[in-house]
Amino acid sequence: MKAARIIAARQGLAACQHCGIRHLALFADLRDSDFDLIHQPIEEIHAEPMEQIYHLDQEATAIFTLRSGLVKLVHIQPDGSQRIVRLIRPGGVVGLEALVKPRYEHLAVALLPVELCRIPVSVVSQLQTNTPRLHQKLMEKWHEALSVADDFLTGLSTGSARQRLARLLLTLSEEAPDQPVRLFTREDFGAILAVTLETASRTVTDLKRSGAIREIAHNQVICERGALLAAAEGV
Repeated sequence: MKAARIIAARQGLAACQHCGIRHLALFADLRDSDFDLIHQPIEEIHAEPMEQIYHLDQEATAIFTLRSGLVKLVHIQPDGSQRIVRLIRPGGVVGLEALVKPRYEHLAVALLPVELCRIPVSVVSQLQTNTPRLHQKLMEKWHEALSVADDFLTGLSTGSARQRLARLLLTLSEEAPDQPVRLFTREDFGAILAVTLETASRTVTDLKRSGAIREIAHNQVICERGALLAAAEGV
């Protein structure tokens, strides 16, 4: 992982105020005076695709708010195989279990180039004690994480591989429908959709051939959402 840039608490406030996802982030409802309670630095972290944010059973000392990119949470099966159980998008929180567990319960890996803010657990705990607004925001993030996990597992584990891939691409493109979507590796598609590498590769090719996705650069596609909706419904 690239070296982190440490942001002092007061400097971090200015960065938060001008953050493009301010309305989505964990500290969205905090006031200037709340940041006077922060006595430990917040770190700005950059990671490239396939870099680990943290690993399974690592000591959980911080949570991470995702500013840009995409992070996968991976569950390690008893047989050693991996299954992607959640995708964290900008505005989401990575490592929420750090607030109640001593160690991380998943492997967190960047799928795309990512920017995160690393917030020490002690900072969150202090703010949570003194700032009811943050407590409410944390409860909302817990509920959001559970809802997203339920939707993720339901939507991507039922139907044909083509339907599941179409649902995934719809999810990835919903925030910026006209912008290119960067495709993952076929291995990641397979792990997310619980299909073989060959099936993942064949399904991506099928969606390209049908016009549901249009490749504009290597591993970058424009999603034709109407066609993807039809594919997601099995049409």
